[in-house]
Amino acid sequence: MKLNFAFKFVAPVVLALAWGAAAAETPADYPNRPVRLLVGYQAGGPTDVVARLLAKQLSTSLGQSFVVENKPGAGSNIASEAVASAKPDGYTLLFAAAPIASNGFVYKNLKWNVKTSFEPISQVMSAPVILAVSPTLQAHNLKELIALAKKEPGKLSFASTGNGGTQHYAGELLKQQAGLNLIHVPYKGASAVVTDLIAGNVSMAFMTAISAMPYLKGGQVRPIAVAAPKRLPSLPNVPTMEEAGLPGFDVDSWSGLFAPAGTPKPILEKLQKAVAQAATSKEMKDALQAQGGVLVGSSATEFKAYIDKDVDHMAKVFKTVKVTLD
Repeated sequence: MKLNFAFKFVAPVVLALAWGAAAAETPADYPNRPVRLLVGYQAGGPTDVVARLLAKQLSTSLGQSFVVENKPGAGSNIASEAVASAKPDGYTLLFAAAPIASNGFVYKNLKWNVKTSFEPISQVMSAPVILAVSPTLQAHNLKELIALAKKEPGKLSFASTGNGGTQHYAGELLKQQAGLNLIHVPYKGASAVVTDLIAGNVSMAFMTAISAMPYLKGGQVRPIAVAAPKRLPSLPNVPTMEEAGLPGFDVDSWSGLFAPAGTPKPILEKLQKAVAQAATSKEMKDALQAQGGVLVGSSATEFKAYIDKDVDHMAKVFKTVKVTLD
């Protein structure tokens, strides 16, 4: 009898406390504790750099710590899966790059889907990729590079930061549009690509402007063309791919913020407004513009449309290449 009485007394108290805790944490109060910002790449890489700049801005504007957690591996899929399966309460977010749009064509057993597992919040940054060659290669412009590749089919190689990524996509697009036979050499990170490109172990690479700019300006690697509609102010003498002879060749490396599917709309809207505000900050502009990056701060609707278009473009290339990984 005493046990039953105790249970009858304690149970309502526990339920009331639980209800009170849940009621205390509403979308209007978000965030009221630190937020995890997962990045699927190594610390110090271009995606990580932008994520940390954004985290600092969000921490200031929303009054809580946004803590970057690096979970590299499997083409960024480890971080993506962790966020896709996280509680949709706004406290576990994903800062992702362009490969999130193509990994569905490259990895066979993904446990997430870019269109259904996440809520796009905002595109944060865009940076064109730049075609660069080893200083040992006897090609100083796109015309000479294509001629050399056709003269020696199957001999020249292009490096990327991994199968299915933006750099891989750009290399395959070059092969298709110019009719080239190039060898793809995937690496695990941008630093390894740069090292082997400088040494001449690979012939060329499409490099993300943010990570490549110091080497391009310093002359360690030779820029051939920018895969963008306009020349970069930081590389005014480097032509666009269209100016160099391949019209419509636009490829950019982008990054953006995602939440798990089902995250309450008021939380998503608060985050989007904070990202849009961050995209106007002088600190972020100064850090990225000199390296070829452009801040975006788009709406969720604009970001979703951008991703859908990117998925369609990636599908056309990777379904032809048929690159698949477990």
